[in-house]
Amino acid sequence: MTPEAVQRYSRHLLLKEIGGPGQATLGRATVAVIGAGGIGSPALLYLAAAGVGRLILIDDDRVDLSNLNRQIAHSTARVGALKVDSAAEALRALNPDVTLTLHAERATEASIDRLLAGADAVIDGSDSFDTRRLVADACARLRRPLISAAVVQLSGQLTVFKPYLGPEHPGFGALYPTPPAEGALPSCAETGILGPAAGVMGTLAAVEAIKELLSLGESLSGWLLLYEALWSSLDRVRIG
Repeated sequence: MTPEAVQRYSRHLLLKEIGGPGQATLGRATVAVIGAGGIGSPALLYLAAAGVGRLILIDDDRVDLSNLNRQIAHSTARVGALKVDSAAEALRALNPDVTLTLHAERATEASIDRLLAGADAVIDGSDSFDTRRLVADACARLRRPLISAAVVQLSGQLTVFKPYLGPEHPGFGALYPTPPAEGALPSCAETGILGPAAGVMGTLAAVEAIKELLSLGESLSGWLLLYEALWSSLDRVRIG
């Protein structure tokens, strides 16, 4: 580790849970992030700051002015830019040592394995149920931990899916046994969203990704973490 890296990651190196070996593991790791929006933005920034060696960004959208109350990887100057390009600019400014792989496309059945190639863990911050199910199926097949985060208005939820480890680790279907009815999941353009609430969930997703990469603490696999901004509450409930 170079003297600059020692200084950059000094607060991690002081943690007995991470230290030098853990930081080296992060430096060799690859995390794929589906969506560079309200959840993906803080997750990407914190993963880059933490020294995760390679980040895969997957998003086919462009930055809109209405994104900027919560999608903190972007800026007013980059409105109209592809989100993966805009986020990459922010990530390179934060930590130029992180390798970035950019995919300005939507995940499909034909592309998902290619998009996730090389990932040690995956964060899903997408806003489409079909995409979430597609990503969950792929991660289960590829035996990769999936950190799944969502936020609606002032509430959020987070879990980790590792169904390949056995029945005590329920998968996506245990949480969503049937697809939602058409129109049952309104977009934030229809309902509104508190920007920092998305930031809370994206930050928690980054924490869980680092825990999975380093095998730290207790995994959220089998649990659903529920966040309510109005009540300042965090609760865990069993899945299944």
